[in-house]
Amino acid sequence: MELRHLEYFVAVAEERHFTRAAERMRVAQSGLSASIRALEKDLDADLFVRNTRRVELTDAGRALLAEAHRTLASASAARDAVAAVRGLLRGSLTVGSEHCLGVIDLPPVLASFRRAHPGVEIRLRYAGSGQIVEQIRQGRLNVGFVALPGPAPEGVRLMHLATEDMMLLTHPGHALADLDVVAVDDLRDEDFVDFSADWGARRVNDLALADRRISVEVNDVHTLLDFVRQGLGVALVPAPVTRKPQAKGLHAAALKTQEASWQVSVALPATPPGPATEALLKMAL
Repeated sequence: MELRHLEYFVAVAEERHFTRAAERMRVAQSGLSASIRALEKDLDADLFVRNTRRVELTDAGRALLAEAHRTLASASAARDAVAAVRGLLRGSLTVGSEHCLGVIDLPPVLASFRRAHPGVEIRLRYAGSGQIVEQIRQGRLNVGFVALPGPAPEGVRLMHLATEDMMLLTHPGHALADLDVVAVDDLRDEDFVDFSADWGARRVNDLALADRRISVEVNDVHTLLDFVRQGLGVALVPAPVTRKPQAKGLHAAALKTQEASWQVSVALPATPPGPATEALLKMAL
């Protein structure tokens, strides 16, 4: 089994198409197809179900995909480690982050890292914290900046960065807008604007107010603020969100509970980080 074969396999698995995978890998389609056939022969298993429009993973293909990501990540880390011994820092660094963490401003950090280490290619992917942690576990991300309550999932370790309070945002004309502190019981009959299930704030809110009524679900902060401004519901958000310019004019109140806190962490694989990841963490922390 060759690493090149695994790289081609991952490309086909993600693109669900041989032609697009070949274009992505910058190889002839015939060569890519031959590599996939060689891999299937080596494993004595069909990895894809092929049809005229697209390809789908078989059960064997799905089992291989997670291991292929981890194997390629380990190979990349090994190359980077050897380069680091020679005084070089090169390769690629794939970073995941949830939007609007408030504790760290990633673009300037990554820009500084890139100027210091021009040989390292950076990829930044925004997603919900749950998805980021899963991709860390699978070896598809080198490092993630997340907000998750509770312990780290298996195969992932969390380095705590900061803890912020959760705040209640309301329209200034709302009945609760006169309060600086609200209790959980004050919110039993309220409609909520909330984030999608994969977001860290949503998971915190599910712990604090499991039986709340969600009237609108969104997947970005600015839309949530717009809906609260339109009076479509109240929202529980991390304190940094209330300090954003877009939140100006909305009323923010503290939530009286011990169960709602915004815990921002760095998510890393259980294995030791590569040199590029270590350099980024030194700069970010």
